[in-house]
Amino acid sequence: MSNYQRIFIEGYCYFLTVITHQRNPILIDNIDLLRESFRVSKTKYPFEIKAVVILADHFHLMIKPEIATDYPKIISKIKQHFSKRCNPKFYAHLKQSESRKKAGYKPIWQKKYYEHTIRDDDDYLIHLNYIHYNPVKHGHVKQPKEWKHSSFHQYVNKGFYKKEWGNFDSNIDFE
Repeated sequence: MSNYQRIFIEGYCYFLTVITHQRNPILIDNIDLLRESFRVSKTKYPFEIKAVVILADHFHLMIKPEIATDYPKIISKIKQHFSKRCNPKFYAHLKQSESRKKAGYKPIWQKKYYEHTIRDDDDYLIHLNYIHYNPVKHGHVKQPKEWKHSSFHQYVNKGFYKKEWGNFDSNIDFE
């Protein structure tokens, strides 16, 4: 087993990917509960959401925690709140190991999550674009503007993106 250590640097943003157990597509069906879970986590561990996209079986999130060492706690609280309130009909059909069953785990989330410390403005932009283009990448929509569970629309309203950004099949000028 690797000796993985997370990086905690005050004032930095973190890109996170959280995936459901066995990629169970339950998040969109429970979007209100997931939003509530984010709000509850923010009350316990203050953080700013810089960007987010929610797909059926995972979400990508870029956050700036008030305290760098809180981001694992932030994710834990989101997962915990969601798991305690999620209707078993959304996960009861999934198999899990006996040890996890005995420990009282519900098969809702993968145990670990992906994390990346945003290093500079270029890295920020790369991950911001990745988040907003993700529904297109997975074939859910043809353009980021068509996916409603994303911060893309907020960035359009701020003038950061043009509404047609990510529509690479057209002749639209993106400059």
